[in-house]
Amino acid sequence: MSYFLPETDPVLTAARGLALAHPGMVEVHTGPLYLRARAPHPDRRVGLVSGGGSGHEPLHTGLLGRGGLDAVCPGEIFASPHNRQIYEASVAAAGPDGVLLIVKNYTGDVINFQIAAERLRHGGIPVATVLVDDDLSTDAADSATGRRGTAATVVVEKLLGAAADRGASLEELAALGTEIVARSRSIAVAARAQTSPTTGNPAFTLNPGTLDYGVGIHGERGTRTIAHPPIDELVRRMTDDLLDALPAGPAEVLAVVNGLGATTSLELHAIGTLLNEQLLARGLRPVAIVPGTYTAALDMSGFSLTLTRLEEGWAELWTAPTETPLVLPNLTLAADQDIPPAAPRQTVTRAVAPRAEGGRAVLDRFALIVTQVRDNLTRLDQLVGDGDFGDNLAGGVRRAVKLADEDGGDGLAALAEAFLNDVGGTSGPLFGLLFQHLASVSPAGDEAPSREALAGAVAAGLAAVHRVGGANPGDCTLVDALAPTAEALADTTREESVEAPFTEAAQAAVRGALATASLRPRRGRASYVGDHAIGVPDPGALAVALLFVAIADVHEPATATRLPAPGYITLH
Repeated sequence: MSYFLPETDPVLTAARGLALAHPGMVEVHTGPLYLRARAPHPDRRVGLVSGGGSGHEPLHTGLLGRGGLDAVCPGEIFASPHNRQIYEASVAAAGPDGVLLIVKNYTGDVINFQIAAERLRHGGIPVATVLVDDDLSTDAADSATGRRGTAATVVVEKLLGAAADRGASLEELAALGTEIVARSRSIAVAARAQTSPTTGNPAFTLNPGTLDYGVGIHGERGTRTIAHPPIDELVRRMTDDLLDALPAGPAEVLAVVNGLGATTSLELHAIGTLLNEQLLARGLRPVAIVPGTYTAALDMSGFSLTLTRLEEGWAELWTAPTETPLVLPNLTLAADQDIPPAAPRQTVTRAVAPRAEGGRAVLDRFALIVTQVRDNLTRLDQLVGDGDFGDNLAGGVRRAVKLADEDGGDGLAALAEAFLNDVGGTSGPLFGLLFQHLASVSPAGDEAPSREALAGAVAAGLAAVHRVGGANPGDCTLVDALAPTAEALADTTREESVEAPFTEAAQAAVRGALATASLRPRRGRASYVGDHAIGVPDPGALAVALLFVAIADVHEPATATRLPAPGYITLH
């Protein structure tokens, strides 16, 4: 539940409200949802596109307009936007020199923006990416995921927006963005968790007199809980940690004092004064102390500090004029204008290959299996993630069945289209890439694909998933089931593998998926819970195993009886 959000389409409703509040500045597109600046600077050659989960406002949408972003893609609350949103927004916003994607380093955001980038390249649109990874608390040497992207995103978007208005090229903007990120670090603390929109209760509880140190903007717990010190001591500690992590450089710094949603302006300005004193005492020159709520975590009671070492010319980029909803220091808004008419909907050509007749039996079998084990997958995902995997997988499969029913086409191609274009979250689009490659070798009629063709398709799907998500075997992801499947299909030395290749492939996938229970996750949201994930098999890897069980059931029913039942596979 939520006390003040509408029950239907809260993100779309809020987007329309932003456009109403800034009528000459923002236009809202639907199907898919994104927001676009109505009057970009005429000297721009590169479009700037960003976005992420809702609940962080005014992040992203507040910097939409001249001197800021050209398009913003809002996801659901604390969920990444879909790759189709990003793709269509980028097509609409691209300048003559292409488009730059500004991405916070959260797994879902990274994967969906990367898939959109792949689609843009395929369509001939030049594209580059700047990855924001400023969160000091997740700077662990053994993490493949890396630091999270948080409040330094505001600094990156503002400076790049000013540079883009000066006509900077795609390569220049990408290099500048990378430099800004490298010279920025953030740390956040909270005294009370955000209110869950579904339960109306705090997402986690803290004992009186304690703080969580190192919280995330999606409401993740801090890396440790500490006794609540006096505020001047807390600011000193946070400043020390930030300066220890920042690279050496000029003495000029930009400091953002960011509220996480429920922290008052009175508190933030007081913290800004204390931070300024700490910086001056260390011989640094704060060019600006910027207090305000810029990157919220719904209504979390807490704040973050961001420090950026300013290279030559960056201060001028910070103070360059903008016409955006968010008022930053030394910036003014344009006068209100009449409410614009609804913007025309942008369309995109389907990127999935034409369907043949084969693969429908695999889709139907997979749909039955997913229906049987959806609750098991949900329960497992609640232990290591946000609990939406079972519903997302089942919803994507239902969408694929509907697509196949509508045109009588191939089931695997329908799965590819559904998961690439309509399934959100982190793993949904990755499954879409895998389905896309499997569909390319699906023969007409009821014939099974050849062993060699399926081996090639699985290997190509594995390579695509690695390119986009970066996961390797051992990272505790769907790759840990997909990689042994590819190896089993490629192995022609074992008699069992030759006689029943699909059954052997499914057995390899099941073994790989179940083995993830012994791994410490290094990718995805499960990596944020560390050792708490040990003992829980990765839901995405289990879904890969279930897919190949379905393929074996359809094409090798006699030998597929050796496989464990789907309910047993997911009952952990």
